[in-house]
Amino acid sequence: QVQLVESGGGLVQAGGSLRLSCVASGRTASSYVIGWFRQAPGKEREFVVDITWTGRSTYYTDSVKDRFTISRDNAKNTVYLQMSSLKPEDTAVYYCGAGDGRQYHFWGQGTQVTVSS
Repeated sequence: QVQLVESGGGLVQAGGSLRLSCVASGRTASSYVIGWFRQAPGKEREFVVDITWTGRSTYYTDSVKDRFTISRDNAKNTVYLQMSSLKPEDTAVYYCGAGDGRQYHFWGQGTQVTVSS
């Protein structure tokens, strides 16, 4: 299986930036599609963006376009989510998931992002 560990969350003022990391380990970890999801209090889990092992992103949800950027460093088995111009509505627990292109099979523990106004 694949193990995922997120880090980089924290408290930031509106307009600030954070970079989240998702480190994957385990069997053929670099071959997985990695997706970022978030869940705000009282809301459903929301897909944010994903990236293939080649570094191609397939989708950014509209609310984060032009503010968030996903990237991947296969040598480090790490996927990053650079978040800029953060808004209070970005406040959520952010999770990374690993899948095979059809389904997400593995999840990290989540990292809290809180944006103050």
